[in-house]
Amino acid sequence: MDAIAPRVDRVVDAFEPIARFFSESRWRKRLGTPEACDFAFGNPQEMPIPGLVAALSNHVQPQNKDWYAYKGNEAEPCEVVAESLSDRLGRPFEPADIAMTNGGFGAIATALRLVCEDGAEVVFSIPSWFCYESMVRLADLVPVKVPLAMPAFDLDLDAIAAAIGPKTRMVVVNSPHNPTGRIYARGDLERLADLLAEASRRYGRPIWLLSDEAYREIVFAGATFTSPATAYPWTLIAYSYAKKLLAPGQRIGYLAVASDCPQRVAVRERFIYAQMAAGWLFPNALMQYSIRELEDLSIDIAAMQRRRDTMVAGLRDAGYAVTVPEGTFYIMAQAPVADDRAFCDRLAERDVYVLPGSMCDMPGYFRISLTANDDMVRRALPVFREAVAAPVPVG
Repeated sequence: MDAIAPRVDRVVDAFEPIARFFSESRWRKRLGTPEACDFAFGNPQEMPIPGLVAALSNHVQPQNKDWYAYKGNEAEPCEVVAESLSDRLGRPFEPADIAMTNGGFGAIATALRLVCEDGAEVVFSIPSWFCYESMVRLADLVPVKVPLAMPAFDLDLDAIAAAIGPKTRMVVVNSPHNPTGRIYARGDLERLADLLAEASRRYGRPIWLLSDEAYREIVFAGATFTSPATAYPWTLIAYSYAKKLLAPGQRIGYLAVASDCPQRVAVRERFIYAQMAAGWLFPNALMQYSIRELEDLSIDIAAMQRRRDTMVAGLRDAGYAVTVPEGTFYIMAQAPVADDRAFCDRLAERDVYVLPGSMCDMPGYFRISLTANDDMVRRALPVFREAVAAPVPVG
C-alpha cells in the first residue's frame, strides 16, 4: 500500500540531488569553517549590509495589540511595491496588483496555483534554478524543459515555440538568469511575446508568462534589464528582496500582475485565496513593516562586479571556458572533464565548494557564487588552477 502521495515521490526524484548536497555533502560538514571557500550558494559570507538591522530594529517594538497578529497583503507594503514597480517599469501599477509573499518561493508557488490547472504544462529553459521542477511537480503540473541557445545562453525562441502545446499554461522566464547571469534582450522578449500571443490564439486561451525577476537589482555596468511585463500583458512578476539585501533568511517578496493584463481585476481578487490555501504564503509582520526602508537598501553591486571580474580573469587564465555574467550572483564555467560532480568533489577536497552544473540541468559545468568574500576568491583561484591542470579522469 502506498502511504505517500505520488506527487511527493516525483518531487523527490527532481530534488534529491540538491537535497543531498544540502544535507550530506562535504560542503555541509565544513560549512562555516575558516578554511572553507564557499561558492556553493547565494549565502552571505560577510556581515549584513548597513541599514538592514536598523530597518528591522525600527519595527520590533509593538505599537498595538495587533502588531504581531496574522498579516496578509498589508496596505503599506503593497503601496511601496506599486510605487517602485511603476517607477522601474514605467507602467501604472496599483497596490491591488501586488501580493506580498514569503520571498520568491512564495511568489512562484502562488503563481503556479493561481493560473494553472492540474496536469497543465509549464515550460522553462535549462539550465535553470534547481527548484522550478520540484515546485511545478508538487503543484500537480508537468515541467517541460527547453535548452537555452549556446554558447551565450540566450533564449531559444524556436525551441520554446516547439515546446508549447494545447496543455501549456505557463512559460517561465528568469532574467537576470540563475545560473548563467544572462540578461535577455528586449528584442528577444518582444519576439517571445509575439509567439506566446500567437500560441494563445491558436489554442483558444491565454498562455501566461511568469517573469522571475529575483535578481533584477543585481545588474552589472553595461547591461540593461527589461521586464517581460513591458512586452506581454499576460505576465505575472515574481520578485524577492533577499537577493539585493543578501539576506535569504529574512524572507519577503511579491507577485504582481501586469498592469495591462486583460484579467487584471480577476487575478488580483484571487491572490489572497491562492496564498492562504497554498500554505499562508505571506511574509511575516516585521518584514512588511520594514519594507519602505528595505526598498532603499542594496548590497554593493560595484564590489560584486569587481569580484566577478577577478574570478572570470583568474578562471580564464587558468584555462576554463567562462561566460561573463551580466547580472546575478553567479558564474557558470565549463568543467575540464565531463563528470562535473567528480570535478567538484576534487575542488571540495581542497575546501573550495561550488555547485555541480548537473544540479541545474547543465552537466559538464559548475556554478560559482560571487557572494563569497574577497579572501575566499584569493585563496580559491590557485586551487582552481591546480584542478584544471590535473583534472579528475572521466568515470
